[in-house]
Amino acid sequence: MDDFLPPDTRELREAFVQFMQREILPALPAFEAAGEFPRALVQKTGEAGWFGVVFPPQLGGTDLGFLAMAVLAEEMARLNPGFALCHNQQAMTCPYTVFAGGTDEQCQRFIPDLIGGRAIGLWSLTESGGGSDAAGNLKTFAERRGDRYLLNGRKMFATLADQTDTGVLFARTDRDAGHHGITAFVVEPRKYAGYLAQPIDFVGLSGMTRSCEVVLENFEVPVDNRIGAEGDGFRLAMHAIQAGRVSVAARAVGIARACLEEAIQYVQQRSIRGRPLASYQMTQAALADALVSVEAARLMTWQAATLMDQDRPANRIAAQAKLAASFALKQAAASAQELFGGYGLASEYRIARLASYAHVFLVGEGAPAVQRILIAEDALGIKDAERHRTRYRRPRG
Repeated sequence: MDDFLPPDTRELREAFVQFMQREILPALPAFEAAGEFPRALVQKTGEAGWFGVVFPPQLGGTDLGFLAMAVLAEEMARLNPGFALCHNQQAMTCPYTVFAGGTDEQCQRFIPDLIGGRAIGLWSLTESGGGSDAAGNLKTFAERRGDRYLLNGRKMFATLADQTDTGVLFARTDRDAGHHGITAFVVEPRKYAGYLAQPIDFVGLSGMTRSCEVVLENFEVPVDNRIGAEGDGFRLAMHAIQAGRVSVAARAVGIARACLEEAIQYVQQRSIRGRPLASYQMTQAALADALVSVEAARLMTWQAATLMDQDRPANRIAAQAKLAASFALKQAAASAQELFGGYGLASEYRIARLASYAHVFLVGEGAPAVQRILIAEDALGIKDAERHRTRYRRPRG
């Protein structure tokens, strides 16, 4: 199946895997054991160029495209899902929102440090009233006062919000304009008071996997940090989510592959009634079904990424890829844990940690119901899946 990838992309993937195995994976257990975020390792990854593949060289990127991004995200998640949760913040939704809607000055000011790993990113749209209805439930308000805005409200499930240096956050600037009243801002929590991030304790996830509730009380944001005009935020959010779904799908595929790798190795070693567990047809059927789902989701993810590289409509296929990949991960994790029996929950086996991420990727970047509605409404001609789309790649200068 890998033969579908261009030779240079396969070489890039091999180089990245070697980098992870040499520079990142040996150092991660200490951070995981301490429940600490591996900021130094994020910076090392960024400085090596691995977060910047969809961005142009003038911003510190390598301009290799979305397919390269998806392949690298998949391998990062296969090797360590906890570390891979920083991918969107550093490589996709956070810097990409600035790239898609920001001025050249904003791009130069913020993107190089994000993709270089020197600044930890944030992308925050969801609030406690309902993540799937961002337009209807977004209450955080930005009041303009002279050359700055004061933000008040609460955000929920904001990944790495307690670590962030530079982030993208969405707030209302008009309470009566529906989704046309939402505006995007670059926020800098370390520079201004009024920002408090409280980590949420998730069962089963790595201590370095942080998602937070954020409380904003008269939190200052300079007008120069507004992305686009007032009211542009929802369009920019939907565009960034479209791109982010490819990253989420790729990482779900990567974790699913890791689940199956663990299961295949285990059933070949485990014996039941004097026979290898792998020799039983029920075992083979479970593995076959999961493999089919994972490989199909993988191809769909690559298709979405390739269309985006060609600046062609890809929102529906990205939603399909994200939906398929999240279900494939859920299936692969459940099948693998079942094959492990009681050991499927034992901390000494990697499968227990891998399976804990299945729900994260089911709801991230849009719950299954959201993807289904988008896909079906586009197919039925009710709503065009591309209605919020801008160019995936800025014209080269």
